[in-house]
Amino acid sequence: MNGLVLSGGGARAAYQVGVLSYIAEKAPDVSFPIIVGVSAGAINAAFLAGHRGTPTENLQSLSNCWTSLSTERVFDTNFGVLGLSGARWLWTLGGGGTSLGPRVKGLLDTTPLRGFLEEQVRVEGIAMNVTEGRLRALGLTATRYATGQSVTFVQGGEDVPTWERVRRCGLPAKITVDHVMASGSIPLVFPAIPIDGEYYGDGSIRQAAPLAPAIHLGAQRLLAIATRYSPTLDEVRALARPGYPPPAQIIGAMFNSIFLDALEGDAERLNRVNRLIEALPPGTPNPDGLRPIKLFVIRPSRDLGSLAEEHKSRLPRSLRFILRGLGIHRMRGAELLSYLIFEAPYIGRVMELGYEDALTHWDEIERFFADGE
Repeated sequence: MNGLVLSGGGARAAYQVGVLSYIAEKAPDVSFPIIVGVSAGAINAAFLAGHRGTPTENLQSLSNCWTSLSTERVFDTNFGVLGLSGARWLWTLGGGGTSLGPRVKGLLDTTPLRGFLEEQVRVEGIAMNVTEGRLRALGLTATRYATGQSVTFVQGGEDVPTWERVRRCGLPAKITVDHVMASGSIPLVFPAIPIDGEYYGDGSIRQAAPLAPAIHLGAQRLLAIATRYSPTLDEVRALARPGYPPPAQIIGAMFNSIFLDALEGDAERLNRVNRLIEALPPGTPNPDGLRPIKLFVIRPSRDLGSLAEEHKSRLPRSLRFILRGLGIHRMRGAELLSYLIFEAPYIGRVMELGYEDALTHWDEIERFFADGE
């Protein structure tokens, strides 16, 4: 059974749409009964799980959804709104815990994003696809702030399992826009989302094993679409600048750690377990019920930060002003920008790159899906 794992990364998640569009075009019979997503990947996951067309039709609709985005449709970029939010944070930080000031929930107002998701994500279609057998399960991961747990909300058939592990669990749920919003609510930047009386934030914060939810749900073959480019040593040296790193560079490194690194580490662990199982003498039972899982990870062939730098002038003036204050102009490369540019020219180029990379690796992808059929 195929499983699809969609990681986070803000605007970078458009790359996943390009990869999947090429696969749907070349192999329309390939399906993903198990879909799991986190952060921006949760948007793609919920969209695909809820739409009821063919894979090609669903991917075309998702492409149109992404290219119709703009930064203003994700969060309010009005100078006055951003200034008021900043003032509230300054009051909170300098107020010494007084309860007289306003309570802050997030630096940015994501009301526009909620409206956009309510238009585009058809949550009612998830149950229909499960009933008709087109979908086994959808899993969206968020972080429970009260306990620090990584919680995967699962909607599927009655036989779909739940689980409890160290700092992570799987819970049955009827997926709503709240779950999608919670999965992508970046701490402090976006407001936390209440679900069943508890507050949740971005699922990438504590998700140490992003491949695990799909495996718990029964996937035997995993396609994972990462959004991190692995630079060469020469490229790393070219990006180096003398002097103390500006805040934008530090925040970009933090975002990479939160949204991108966990998938790479988990893929290494899974491949190591597969090799261990293969090395067991014939007839030896697998330890602790482990089973081999086929995995294919596809990654960008170009640095999405460099692509973002080419389009930074398209950001709203208010956001450009803030980013300049964070020192974005003193950097080579633009990791932080690559998360924030929800503008059609950049989004379209990122999707094109995903499409091109899937074309380049098509022979490997085709063998991956054919192996074991």
